[in-house]
Amino acid sequence: MLAALRVGPRRRRRLRAAIGGISDKVLTDCLHRLLASGLIERHAHAGAPPRVDYALTGSGQSLIDGPMTALGRWAVEHGDELLEAQESSSAKGL
Repeated sequence: MLAALRVGPRRRRRLRAAIGGISDKVLTDCLHRLLASGLIERHAHAGAPPRVDYALTGSGQSLIDGPMTALGRWAVEHGDELLEAQESSSAKGL
């Protein structure tokens, strides 16, 4: 979900579409946890109809730019090794 907000603030419907395959309940629960953790913020805009956007906070952005980017690079570099190890374990019945 954090990666889906990397491009900027998004409304709930667009956020759900960007993530794909997530139920409304799971999206709601995740948004609540991320809001409570201070990683995202919610902006309500007055108007007709009213709208709500979600965006990364400074902490959320630093998590994306730091550890999550590093983890992504690591996964790209070592993904084949991980798959081979998993296949080898499955073949051995472990």
